[in-house]
Formats: sequence, C-alpha cells, structure tokens
Amino acid sequence: MTSYTVRIESLDQEVECREDQNILDACLRNGVWLPHACTHGTCGTCKVEILDGDVNHGDASEFALMEYERNEGKTLVCVATPESDVVIDADVESEEGVTMHPVRDFEGTLVALEDCARETRRLVFDLDDELSFNAGQYVQVTLPNTDGVFRSWSMANSPASPKQIELTIKRTPGGLGTDGWIFKDLKVGDKVKIAGPYGRFFVRTAKEKPIIMIGGGTGLAPLKSMVKHVLEEDTGQTMHLYHGVRGYEDLYDVEYFKQLEADHEDQFFYHPCLSEEEGVEGTSHGMVTDVIDEDFKTLRGMVAYICGPPPMVEASLKMLMKKRLFPRDTYREDFFDASDKETGGTRSPLMRTN
Repeated sequence: MTSYTVRIESLDQEVECREDQNILDACLRNGVWLPHACTHGTCGTCKVEILDGDVNHGDASEFALMEYERNEGKTLVCVATPESDVVIDADVESEEGVTMHPVRDFEGTLVALEDCARETRRLVFDLDDELSFNAGQYVQVTLPNTDGVFRSWSMANSPASPKQIELTIKRTPGGLGTDGWIFKDLKVGDKVKIAGPYGRFFVRTAKEKPIIMIGGGTGLAPLKSMVKHVLEEDTGQTMHLYHGVRGYEDLYDVEYFKQLEADHEDQFFYHPCLSEEEGVEGTSHGMVTDVIDEDFKTLRGMVAYICGPPPMVEASLKMLMKKRLFPRDTYREDFFDASDKETGGTRSPLMRTN
C-alpha cells in the first residue's frame, strides 16, 4: 500500500498517510490534532487549504465544500485522501489546559442493551483497553458485515470509566446502523470495532463560569458525560441542563438526573421540556428554547453547550445571542445524518461547528 507524507505547515509537523486513509485519520492517530466535527464530509469544520500536492476530495458534501472552494485548493480532511505528498495549512487554535488524546482502535463487547425511551436504545460496551477522552467526545463504530462503514455516536459515560462506554441511539427509519443493526439483530455478547475519541465538543472545565446545557433528543448523551465529569472532578461550575423532546415517552434518565439534582442541589439543575405534551408533572411545556427564554432574563457570563438536530441548534444560538451569550462562550454539536449531506443541513454563518 502506497503512503504519502502530509505536512501541516501551520504546526510544522509531518505524518505518513496511506493512499486509502483520510488525512484527518492519519493526523489524529499520530497525535496531530486538527479541528473536526462530523468526520463524514458534511459540516465543513475540517476545511483546510492545500498548499502543495493533490488529493481526492472523497465523499465531501457539495454544500460543505463548494465547487469554487475545490478550485481554490480547499478540501475537507475528514474525507480527503492523498494522491501525492501534500502540504496543507490548517486553522488550529490551541486551548490552554486542554489535552487532546490520539485516536486508537478498540474491540468492544456489548454487555447491556435496553430500550430507554421511545425508539431509543442504550448500549454499553466493555472495551479491550482504556479509552482516554474528553467528556463530550464521540466514537466511530464500524457496522458489521459492511466494507468499513461506520457510524458516529457520542459517549454518555465520563472519562472516569475508560474501559466501558455508554451510547444512546435513536432509531432512524431505514437507517443502516439502526434499523439495519441496532434495532434488528444486535445482541449482548456481540463484538464490534470502535475507534476514538473524535470531536472538539467537550466541556471546558478551566472555564469557571456557570454552564447552560441544551440537548435535543439523544443530544443529551454528551451532555450527560459532561455533567458527570464536572461533578466527579469537583470543578465547581453550576450547571443547568435542559433536555428538549416531543413527549414524555421520549425522555430518558429522568430519575438519574433528578437524583443528581437532589444530591447537588446548589450546583446542578435539571429541566426536561416537552414540546407536544402538556400537564406532565416535573416538566415544562414548549420548545426548549422558549422555556429557557422564560427562565432567564440574561445569560451573560455563562458558557453554553448545545447538542442535537441542526434546526434546534440554530434556534438555540439565536436565543442565546438574544440573551447576551456570544460565540466565544458557546460550543455546539450538530447531529448530521445522510440527508444533511444532500441538503447541506442548517448552520449559522456566525458559528463554527464544534
């Protein structure tokens, strides 16, 4: 197999990359961290400039990488593979106090499988080695009986459990990973290939400001990891967790979060929100953004973490800015799927996807 040298000019570093390997994967596995989010050519976070050499743009969305950008020498390293030695220029921002962990491969054995909400399953895997990650990051799971096809899911466990991961996954009608596997014939004892960690959506515990978390559906998963990490590490931030779903049957981990709220009554506050169901004790009715709008006069001086479908993320961004919480203290994770690659999804020009 032919390999090429990829030089990251802005970092003055070089890595070897196989001709069948995307450039981002080669970098992450060699401890060279580049900005990325979706890892399947949809969000545009990993866009770089090619200074020298040739690449195959792979399965990059025409919305995330426009034709004129390709002609100008841009590419998405999460799907681009080298066709020669390559020199790229990447916009890499270093963050004080943040450790980025190299991507590694693991074998996972399914030890627990349960229906935790409507059309939603919780999976727990034991790993063959310890996985170091930042609370909020995700893994890639290779689907069985495919030619390396993978799906990306956020971990709901904290870094304090490095040999076990928890995933919460909602059924996608016709989805290869859900209807075709998780909701079909996956069973306890099955073994899968897992790679990680990925993503730059993770809690910044060095920021001592109060935190507001907004999760839509299974966008709760990385936020659960963050909550657990902050409490376990006793970093002291006050946290307001808002979970928005359609009806009560779509909520999960309600008792878990209520118990956390009782155990940490001055630090953690849990707010389940139902957009299509009224009168359920212990919940608020309405869109999660409207509930927050009613609860806070201002969000100035806080840090926000948002995770869920792109429309919910966009609505949250508008509400946060209205409440005086601006991009420098806002982190987001959009849950893109195959349809978003065709349509481009919905993203704010003011924010970078995290």
